[in-house]
Amino acid sequence: MTRRVLAEHAAPPVLVDDVLTVVGELVSNAIRHAGGGTGFRVTDRAGQVTIEVSDGSTLPPHPQPPSPDTPGGFGWCVVKTLAPSTFIRFHRTGKTIVAALPLRPL
Repeated sequence: MTRRVLAEHAAPPVLVDDVLTVVGELVSNAIRHAGGGTGFRVTDRAGQVTIEVSDGSTLPPHPQPPSPDTPGGFGWCVVKTLAPSTFIRFHRTGKTIVAALPLRPL
């Protein structure tokens, strides 16, 4: 679905990679830390790709301290680096993380 949205706008390969990375991080974090995803949407509006991933947890994401015994812990930092305007919408049934990347690199 994400690749289709990007292909419709002839997104450059580097943007495709960045968007797919953000999608992968948000979805895997919902599965790993929030009991699974409850919603997913990718849209293109006003020159940007918007990714929305919902889950049933009201706990906000946060960077994990590095640990030699536990892999990962840097996904939220990756998302915030690639999509700095990322924000969290809390609602009655959990939260939705909204990340936007420009369709054309700056």
